[in-house]
Amino acid sequence: MMPHASAPNAQYDGSALIADPIHEYISFTVPYSTPDHSERTEKDLIDSPWVQRLRYIYQLQSARWVYPSAEHSRFVHSVGAMHVAGRFARHLYPFLENAVRGVPSANYVEELLRVTALLHDIGHGPFCHFFDDNYLKAFGLTHEKLGQIIIREHLSPIIRRIRRGPSGPFAKGEVLDPDQIAHLILKDKGKDSSLMPQWLNFLQPVISGSYTGDNLDYVLRDSYMCGVAVGPVDLTRLIHYTLVTDKGFTIHKTGLPALQMFLNTRMYLYSNVYYHRTTRAIDIHLRDIFGDTMRLVFPHEPRKKMDEYLTLTDWSLLEEVRSWSKSRHATRRRLGEEWARILGRDVKWKMAYNTVLKEKGQERGMDFPSREQFEKQIQKELPSKFQKVPFRVDMAPLDPRPDPKDTRSVPLFVFDPATQAISTEPLEEFLDLLPTRLIQFRIYALNHDTDAQLSRAAATVLNKVPSSIETNV
Repeated sequence: MMPHASAPNAQYDGSALIADPIHEYISFTVPYSTPDHSERTEKDLIDSPWVQRLRYIYQLQSARWVYPSAEHSRFVHSVGAMHVAGRFARHLYPFLENAVRGVPSANYVEELLRVTALLHDIGHGPFCHFFDDNYLKAFGLTHEKLGQIIIREHLSPIIRRIRRGPSGPFAKGEVLDPDQIAHLILKDKGKDSSLMPQWLNFLQPVISGSYTGDNLDYVLRDSYMCGVAVGPVDLTRLIHYTLVTDKGFTIHKTGLPALQMFLNTRMYLYSNVYYHRTTRAIDIHLRDIFGDTMRLVFPHEPRKKMDEYLTLTDWSLLEEVRSWSKSRHATRRRLGEEWARILGRDVKWKMAYNTVLKEKGQERGMDFPSREQFEKQIQKELPSKFQKVPFRVDMAPLDPRPDPKDTRSVPLFVFDPATQAISTEPLEEFLDLLPTRLIQFRIYALNHDTDAQLSRAAATVLNKVPSSIETNV
């Protein structure tokens, strides 16, 4: 039960603070000093095995081998995302209540977004997005789909017994719904999606949109932890100029410069940290051995072995492969020798060529040739005596701006105070200088002996691709 309101400790009871280098302090709910044993709080969720597991999954899979101070985890990012999502919720609630009928209480909406942001990465495996592409994809899974399973089947007993957020208790009878949280993380297709209330869909961009509790935290946090100087991210201004209208998630036209600054900063971080040439070189090495490694470490479909998936992390994987170089098993020994190079930061692949492919004047989603197709074409262009030289093409994709015409997700609208109009047109005009899509295109070889030949072959191939793709060669 709640402490008496006149008690000196009343305003502090039931909440606590986490010190954070990005947001200074993050509040979270804890049991009251006189606990109600039927209640659960954010502390119970944070301390659950599934959330604590994120301490052992690195936020920056391979980039930490390039930026030595980037040793932070998905756990601290998730707590930060929870805080930013809560700020969004408190600001957006009056607009949401005015735009849509049937909106739950302000404290419920705040807690729903906070819990969703805390759990948005709960399904990640070791090496995060690399794990999605090089392991989960074979099972038709993503970390979001696994996250939905964890939320519905493993964390729902805690979620359903949370009755308040940092701003206070829910309205009578309100209970957090794990299905709503799972829906916000990944919008389900089919009839179940159509049953979700409109107010919930209007809030989805706070979790998966152009600027979110997720990416606003990771851009600030990752740049800080890497020690990389990036452009300004005006978090307060972006939230202040965000609203909900009867059309959905909307930004005030005055907030567009802050959005543009954020998108430029995010693009810089992708180009110089996430897609750093050495980061991608390590990923190529990992890709060559990851499938064989996982068949030995975790030869299961995760959905059928969730108890074992709970203990599959960066730490468990790296400790397992560390000893393989001395194994009597030939496959383990071969893989162990490759892992020893990675763990010793002996970078196997060297960059021989680098350019940027840009879409121009095309709708988003235009297909570039695959890296395998490019490799075949480049090999044909090499002089005959170099055609057996090992090399890899790497293509790192980046969407640097929101696409107002993208009907697959919830669009971002702009409110123009001069005309009182709400549409996507001002966003399209404002961001027109940014390309629709970029591909960081690189070629890697085992040494620099054939850089000139590979570069000439690549330039020849890229000059033959459709004219809508520009390069900086």
